Amino acid sequence: MANKDITCIVNGKKRIYSVDVRSSLSDMLRGNAGLDSIKHGCDVGECGACTVLVDGKPFNSCIYLAVWAEGKTILTLEGLSDQKGSISDIQQAFIDEGAVQCGFCTPGFIMASVPIITAGTPASREEIRKQISGNLCRCTGYEHIVNAIEKTQKKRIAENQK
Repeated sequence: MANKDITCIVNGKKRIYSVDVRSSLSDMLRGNAGLDSIKHGCDVGECGACTVLVDGKPFNSCIYLAVWAEGKTILTLEGLSDQKGSISDIQQAFIDEGAVQCGFCTPGFIMASVPIITAGTPASREEIRKQISGNLCRCTGYEHIVNAIEKTQKKRIAENQK
């Protein structure tokens, strides 16, 4: 097994990890970085539980090779917290809207929603559904999840218009 050093920015901090060239980004983030929000669901890119942002775009980290992260900026759920460790508005919206039950899929859904809520333009409920369609939930159904994303995007758009 061949190892390679990977330099990337994870949650705002420059990091160097030595990884097996066959390792997935999810393995690097969970194993090397100790970030537990990345869930191993299906390990074939079907469920979205391992969704992270790579240079601002959502990817299933289970099928994204760690070596591809060289020079990239990675954002995980842990990176959404503020300096004091308080949860973000989208995380709070998931709680407020009852968009969590077992919670296994929640980090992936939240990360898939970040591009939607940061776009600065409103997405329709149908567009939200389409953009999170790569994420699966077996407990809550999707209505509460869409409500949480819609609520947060509207709040952020209103705040930016002030």
